[in-house]
Amino acid sequence: MRGSIGFGQAVALYVGAVLGAGVLVLPGQAASMAGPASLLSWLFMGLLGLPLAMTFAALATRYPDAGGVATYATRAFGRTAGGLAGWWYFVAGSIGQTIVPLTGGYYVATALHVDQSYAFLVAAVILALAIGANLAGLRLSGRVQLGLAGGVALLLLAAVLTALPHAEASEFTDFAPHGMTGVGQAAVALFFAFAGWEAVAHLSGEFRDVRRDLTRATVTTVVVVVVLYLGVSFAVVSTGTYGDPELDRIAVGRVLGAGLGFSATVTAAVLATLISLGTTNAFIASVSRLGYALGRDGWLPAPVGRVNARGVPVAGVLIVGGIGAAGLLLGHLGDWGTEDIVGIPSSLVLVTYLIGTAAGTRLLKGRARVHAVTALTLTALVAPFASAYIFVPVIVAVVALIYRWATVRTGRENASETTE
Repeated sequence: MRGSIGFGQAVALYVGAVLGAGVLVLPGQAASMAGPASLLSWLFMGLLGLPLAMTFAALATRYPDAGGVATYATRAFGRTAGGLAGWWYFVAGSIGQTIVPLTGGYYVATALHVDQSYAFLVAAVILALAIGANLAGLRLSGRVQLGLAGGVALLLLAAVLTALPHAEASEFTDFAPHGMTGVGQAAVALFFAFAGWEAVAHLSGEFRDVRRDLTRATVTTVVVVVVLYLGVSFAVVSTGTYGDPELDRIAVGRVLGAGLGFSATVTAAVLATLISLGTTNAFIASVSRLGYALGRDGWLPAPVGRVNARGVPVAGVLIVGGIGAAGLLLGHLGDWGTEDIVGIPSSLVLVTYLIGTAAGTRLLKGRARVHAVTALTLTALVAPFASAYIFVPVIVAVVALIYRWATVRTGRENASETTE
């Protein structure tokens, strides 16, 4: 892997990974789940974001490798734990490339006044563009990401500022209509919105100066993301722009459109396209590098663990993109929406963060270890609210172990035949 990522590209990739398509739908969905108290869910996840991001930044600086959390878990708990952690995040990140482009597709279909089935076609175009950018090489991908991240941040900031004159104190009267259960369930859903803290760790081996730039980029991104997420959530809640699934899906665009006087649907479509393309681009870059590491270490087929002359893991990019495309096809055939799928990657990200922060408590020292302990504790507090999805990481773990067992057994049989 070549060292091509500087500070600016790192921030752009981080912002693109964390400030993802979830910001379009989750402020409204979280508010519907928890009422105005959803702001507590966002605040909790924002507070979790700092020690979580600092933990992964410290681990990535100490162990710069494309394996990311798989590498950290291997060093802390052994190869099996590392392989399972890698599979959990690889599957989560790949399925996410169905959800993220589809979010943008919904907004564009609404703006064009066409049937929602066309959202899958738009999503396929977004996914194809991101795959093409990554196949062209990370340097191009990083430059594209820089422009996308900046545009998205400005649009979200505009949504926050234009909502302030329309904020109503009465919207906070019934603050927690569903109690702390609603707040906890909203926090679980928000894991999808904060799923990028670990993503850039897989690219740590491609930083020009990982020790200088990664921590600075992490802190910068935490500040930007938390301010924008809380601001957008406050804008949605304070204007009462939530309450049913259709409205929740375009809540941010509706707020921005009302404040600036633009068409809400057109504004939402532009915002959704930028965010979806940026997020898909960043995650394909990240997850394909994880696939490269898993192939290198024997947890995925060997061809996945190779890169071309430009340092691009072509097989990894195509597999992640292919899984995203397959998800779009199945979603179209089965009439599944993003709300039907999001629990799967969210639960996998949660267990990935549990094992990643646990690894940090064993591998890190000093202030970095305090960050890891804090992140592990806060993540564990949310875990019980995700019990309905516990079967997802279990199934992925079983498949991973069967693959590993079959691979090792085949290797032994081939070695035995060669000896004979």
